[in-house]
Amino acid sequence: MNDIICPHCNKAFKIDETGYADIVKQVRDSEFDQQLHDRLALAEKEKLTAVELATAKAASALQKAAAEKDSEIQALQSQLKSGDDSKALAVSQAVSKLERERDALANQLAQAKREMQAASELSAAEQRLALNEAISKVEKERDGLKSGLERAAMEKQVAEAALRDKYETQIKDRDDAIERLRDMKAKLSTKMVGETLEQHCETEFNRIRATAFPRAYFEKDNDSRTGSKGDYIFKDSNEEGTEIVSIMFEMKNEDDRTATKQKNEDFLKELDKDRIEKGCEYAVLVSLLEPESELYNTGIVDVFYRYPKMYVIRPQFFIPIITLLRNAALNALKYKSELALVRSQNVDITNFESQLEVFKTGFSRNYDLASRQFETAIDEIDKSISHMQKTKDALLKTANNLRLANDKAQDVTIKRLTKGNPTMADKFSELDGGAPSAESK
Repeated sequence: MNDIICPHCNKAFKIDETGYADIVKQVRDSEFDQQLHDRLALAEKEKLTAVELATAKAASALQKAAAEKDSEIQALQSQLKSGDDSKALAVSQAVSKLERERDALANQLAQAKREMQAASELSAAEQRLALNEAISKVEKERDGLKSGLERAAMEKQVAEAALRDKYETQIKDRDDAIERLRDMKAKLSTKMVGETLEQHCETEFNRIRATAFPRAYFEKDNDSRTGSKGDYIFKDSNEEGTEIVSIMFEMKNEDDRTATKQKNEDFLKELDKDRIEKGCEYAVLVSLLEPESELYNTGIVDVFYRYPKMYVIRPQFFIPIITLLRNAALNALKYKSELALVRSQNVDITNFESQLEVFKTGFSRNYDLASRQFETAIDEIDKSISHMQKTKDALLKTANNLRLANDKAQDVTIKRLTKGNPTMADKFSELDGGAPSAESK
């Protein structure tokens, strides 16, 4: 039996174990449900308050940024919008996590109630043991839920702080970039009030011409015979008149109110053509186009990958690029002189070789003519020898015939001639004055 004291009248009364367990169960369930409901309501309220506060802060920041920034902030607004989506997603995930924990706790609570109902059928000792275990389990779950709520709130705060720092950093970087561009633009416009870009560059050069470039040529390119021309040509020479460096300049600027914006890339091909036609070593585009380009705002930009010996610069680098190229050319002047000497020697060698080739060609031609004539003479001699050999053979045959004829003539006698011819024998005998020979008879 247990003594129960009434809180109103302070009277004690006894109650059995079963009744005590029921009262404890009712009180515990009601108190726990109320605490759970209060905590969940408070967490929901804190969540809504945090979301509203974050949304209000983000909206206020966006409105303030939109009021202060020009068209360049549109891209940032897009980023902020995507950031809001990320923040909403993070909050939604946190809420979903809390809701899942709440549902799990509700399920565990229902399970605990079922277990307590089942335990009511057991003995008083077992009921107390089961009740204590259930109460301990519920308390653990309550503590777990409390720590989960605290952890979720902390994660939400960390996520909000990270998002806030991220967008504040992006806004600050964008503000710095805009301020830097505006400062550069203001400085440039201050230098060029009432001047064109060409006049500005010419004025800057003439200020240091006498001291830095006393023998330099820097004039407008007025030669348009080839169909196009640059703006200015710079040439510098040493005391002997040897050219050190030559540069073709093109200046490009446009009004900020121009609807169609030009790009530096549009003028590089024509500038390279002008450089080649005018025989300049380098080409430089002095440009105020594309003022937002981080590439061209960094300093001197070489475009050798597209066109050889070409640079794109802002006006403030006009004098430095001339000085840089001139000093580099001075260091190479000695090698140019040596190269010119080698070229002249090569010309002498070439002339000697060409003369030698002329001599060899003439000698070869004359040798061929003489060789052909010699072969012709030899052929004629061979033909003459063959003809004379034939004549010799004919004469030898004639001599042989004459010899045979002489031999035959030596063998001719009166006796042989009159042999068998008595008439001729008598005639010869009469010529001899004698009687006919016995042979004639």
